[in-house]
Amino acid sequence: MSALKNSPFAKRLRASETDDDEAPRRIGPRISGLNTPSLASRPTVATPLATRSNSTGPDSLLDSCPTTYGDRFVPTRDTGDMRTSYHLLDDSGPCTPSKHIILSEPDALKEQANVIFTSILHTEVTPPSRPPAAPASSIPPSMPTRRRIFHYTSPFSGPPAPTRRLDTPTDEAYSMSPVRASSRQLVESPRRQPRAVCKTPYRVLDAPDLADDFYLNLVDWSTTNILGVGLGARVYLWTAFNAAVAKLCDLSNVGDTVSSVAWVQKGTILAVGTLSGRLHIYDAPSLSLIRSYNPAHSRRIGALSWNADVLSSGSRDRMVHHRDVREAGTHPFRCYAGHKHEVCGLRWSTGSGNTAGGSIGTGGGGLGPGFGVHTAGAMLASGGNDNKVCVWDLRGSRCSSASAAIGVSPGTVRAHSGSLSAFADGGDLPLWKFHDHTAAVKALAWDPHVSGVLASGGGTQDKHIRFWNTYNGSILNQLDTGSQVCNLIWSLTSHELVSTHGFSSTTAENQICIWRYPSLSMVATLTGHTHRVLYLTMSPEGETIVTGAGDETLRFWNAFPRKENGERKESRSGWARLIR
Repeated sequence: MSALKNSPFAKRLRASETDDDEAPRRIGPRISGLNTPSLASRPTVATPLATRSNSTGPDSLLDSCPTTYGDRFVPTRDTGDMRTSYHLLDDSGPCTPSKHIILSEPDALKEQANVIFTSILHTEVTPPSRPPAAPASSIPPSMPTRRRIFHYTSPFSGPPAPTRRLDTPTDEAYSMSPVRASSRQLVESPRRQPRAVCKTPYRVLDAPDLADDFYLNLVDWSTTNILGVGLGARVYLWTAFNAAVAKLCDLSNVGDTVSSVAWVQKGTILAVGTLSGRLHIYDAPSLSLIRSYNPAHSRRIGALSWNADVLSSGSRDRMVHHRDVREAGTHPFRCYAGHKHEVCGLRWSTGSGNTAGGSIGTGGGGLGPGFGVHTAGAMLASGGNDNKVCVWDLRGSRCSSASAAIGVSPGTVRAHSGSLSAFADGGDLPLWKFHDHTAAVKALAWDPHVSGVLASGGGTQDKHIRFWNTYNGSILNQLDTGSQVCNLIWSLTSHELVSTHGFSSTTAENQICIWRYPSLSMVATLTGHTHRVLYLTMSPEGETIVTGAGDETLRFWNAFPRKENGERKESRSGWARLIR
């Protein structure tokens, strides 16, 4: 027996028993100190959301995860929501706002087809929505429709009469189309064809020395059908009737350069601004200089705009000056200081009121000095390199001399200005000042169809066209064009807007786009310039637009239809229809 106890097998057996008895005493306290969770409480997959949660201990994060077991992962599929399975977005829109980027070769027909295809895809893939059945407890009690309490009928009621659905020839059971009836109706329904626009210019003129400068305005078309162009130190006139070219002036002898040109609203008078700050008034038929303002500004004059006999000029000295060209003096009768950088855009509102002043050279008349303006178009919009848009009301001054000139009390003038405030010394503050743009604002255009609507376009860092209601100072709409907005002009024959573009964040640059307002859908895109399209003007009849670029060319485009019966078409959305 003792031999069995001293055998190697017995020694190994006793050694194993000793290890088993000592193991809990040696390892037990170490395990309890670590407080290690069990394997069942550990999550199988750690999500990013779980790693970012604020947990106070090592067990709080692990205990919150559900216990899952399985040898393989089987995804759950909801058969009732096919839209999620096909990764289709809801009608509410994506998480980030979408941007309307101008395509390289946009086409209105392709855009319309893409919209129809998207709607059909949503209709076919998404199952028809069924209204949820109301629970029995929510059905309100109702009185029985029968008046008799007891009604004698046969104890057996036969099955309901079968419906005659298959007798209808137009039933979907007989349809050979792979899509539903609603989709077929959408495809077969008549659609409005987009207006055809010729995408090639019918005339191209060479314009040597046409400056490639965003802040200049060197092309304008008069109501007498004469195109004025500033080329270096010279100004040339191109007559549309016979394509004759004449040189109006040459400033090279005084070492100056043309920086802006602008025709009077009705007449043959052309204003020319220069880099040195001089302002010249020329008579086009006689090619003669009428008068000069030396200097009109201390820096270059980049923007000019007429309102009857009042000439407004915007300069790099951040000032906007108003001059009545009938007066003998050279000093402006009013100065606006609403911008902190160069004024590069000026535009008077278009009004249908009668002209309150006489013509140049008549020596007076109307409402007195400084008030030969359209009574219905006394709103001036100015854009600057400080990314601001200011709206001014020429009738809103608190200056006592101006009130005495028009024969009304100062309180009446303040009533016209609305929320306008003024300095005590007679200087005006803008009626509205918009800060939404993030780049220089040169492009400004007043809607000729709807009163009080102003369109403005921002530069390279902004790329937006915004529409403002100047009556209450609110924004109506905005459009991300994806490229620098250089110019804007409204059509006279249709409610459409033309924009010219330069630098772009996409492959499409130097384009001319036509937009339909207020839907802001693209009508056409015109290409041909190889540089930024910095200059834009329109013919007096409203059919042709002329664009100029740094490639030293002027291109003529047939952009809009003719007027019907020689009269301007009235917009359907015009506010005049609402007034009785």
